Amino acid sequence: MDRLDEYRQIIRNVLDSYAKMLNSCGQVKHSVIVDGEQNNFLLMHEGWQGPQRIHGCIVHVEIIDGKLWIQQDGIETGITAELVELGVPKDKIVLGFHPYHVRQHTGYAIA
Repeated sequence: MDRLDEYRQIIRNVLDSYAKMLNSCGQVKHSVIVDGEQNNFLLMHEGWQGPQRIHGCIVHVEIIDGKLWIQQDGIETGITAELVELGVPKDKIVLGFHPYHVRQHTGYAIA
């Protein structure tokens, strides 16, 4: 398995585990959406919480030029530490939700 396929599988496994965990906790459905051709991976939530409609992106990871760009991370503890624990080097993770000038202080890749 090449590195890109390994990253795809790691991302998918992490998001699947969050979706399963979150689905066991209530009325809102959590789904993993994968666009393998464009290398986009999303954890979405949708449903109703009482009278309030719930719909949105919790996590969005995109693979760009061999790096994992975390475009959105709405997980309380974040998914980056878990990605590193599963073998993704910090220099292959970009915290895209931070402005460029902040990324240099994060310990992860700048771009």
